[in-house]
Amino acid sequence: MTLADERLRQLDNPSLTEDERARLRCRVAADLIHTGQYEAARDALGGHWRGIGERPHVEGLSEATAAEVLLQSGALSGWMDAGGQDAAKDLISESAGIFERLGERNRATTARVELAVCYWREGAYDEARVLLRQASEQVKDDAELKAKTVMRLALVETSAGRYSDALSLLTESSTLFEESPSHALKGSFHNELAMALQLLGEAENRQDYLDRAIIEYTAAVYHFAQARHERYAAAIENNLAFLLYKLGRYRQAHEQLDRAGAILLRLKDDGLLAQVDETRARVFLAEKKYGEAARVIARAVQTLEKGGGPALLADALTVRGVVRARLGDYEGSISTLRHAIELAEWAGALSNAGLAALTLIEEHGARRALPQKELYQLYLRADELLKETQDADDVARLRACARIVMRRLADVHLHDKNFTFHGAVHEFEAKLIEQALEEAGGSVTRAARLLGVSHQTFTTMLNARHKRLLAKRAPPRKRLKSVMKKE
Repeated sequence: MTLADERLRQLDNPSLTEDERARLRCRVAADLIHTGQYEAARDALGGHWRGIGERPHVEGLSEATAAEVLLQSGALSGWMDAGGQDAAKDLISESAGIFERLGERNRATTARVELAVCYWREGAYDEARVLLRQASEQVKDDAELKAKTVMRLALVETSAGRYSDALSLLTESSTLFEESPSHALKGSFHNELAMALQLLGEAENRQDYLDRAIIEYTAAVYHFAQARHERYAAAIENNLAFLLYKLGRYRQAHEQLDRAGAILLRLKDDGLLAQVDETRARVFLAEKKYGEAARVIARAVQTLEKGGGPALLADALTVRGVVRARLGDYEGSISTLRHAIELAEWAGALSNAGLAALTLIEEHGARRALPQKELYQLYLRADELLKETQDADDVARLRACARIVMRRLADVHLHDKNFTFHGAVHEFEAKLIEQALEEAGGSVTRAARLLGVSHQTFTTMLNARHKRLLAKRAPPRKRLKSVMKKE
């Protein structure tokens, strides 16, 4: 019999007050949510639960107990419906406000950690990071809450592409997890550590990091098995499959995905199953099995469109865009990738949007399917969206895309008898300056800012090498003389 079962049996005690009974239900629900047993958590809340995102029944309860019911109902809503985070955030925020007013600071912090998780699911990493950093500073005398806060922050940093930050955070805080009696918390720690090691290992070409990542994934599976957390075990199988796919071990990747899929089908967890399908589509793409990839990614997109979170949907759409390009459906591919960029950026998942933009350039930039102006703006957009990435693969892709854009803008023909390298560079520079001036309405200051150069550098290029473009600049304004005398 589990701890949750023992607590549920206590509900039969007729001496319990309504408040005590509600608090007991909340404790059981919290344990079940933490181990991924969402349907059981819903049942544990009993009559207080009114449905996903619905305000729970709290009439007749004290403020503190009502706040607990609101918190668990909001947290459970967020986990059960990845696409319905706004309602979950409302319930959790109300709970945090009550706890704060009552002076229960650790409970308010717990609520804010759950609120940050809602933002993370939406891909709004900046908002999640701010909440978690504030929460970490406010935790008082609660090692497990501190550990959960650190782990959630590491998850956000990894999702945002800041792998070194995530690895440092987890390494520095490892004793918090080692001393915890919670297998579920330890499993989460090993999984997050594995992800950080994997991503940093890929970025820095560190095979030792990748080997350690496999060990950490294995440890995570063990701890989640001890915690009876099947959903998380399936999610880790998916993570491990993704690593094997990146290493080119496709057969083993499919085996991991088969195991994860079997668990999730039995649990009827369509959201996680869609993520498994997305990983499998990537494997099929690598194997050049485009028909199979199209079938699998279509199923994932269909599921995520019903409610899987915009960041996850954007990633699936990006994969679908690549599949359509490989199948020769170029118009469909371009439309899909544009949608992925807009969706991810709208959701605040900036790195996801940046990668979708790079994919659009990679798949269609060299084919001249995109107008030069759109291609140039697309690259600038990707560069801005990925400005904080630590992933070497992302940086390499940015550079490769820059070369695609340069060739298109300069319209270079290497076998042209009149071609010269310096002439092509000069022409390319002129096109960039002309476009910047047009977009800036002739303002030299704004044009320089668009190109990322100083006002003086821009003016020098214009006056020395591109005098024909001087007519496109707005008349320079007279600068007011300073009223301060120089000593």
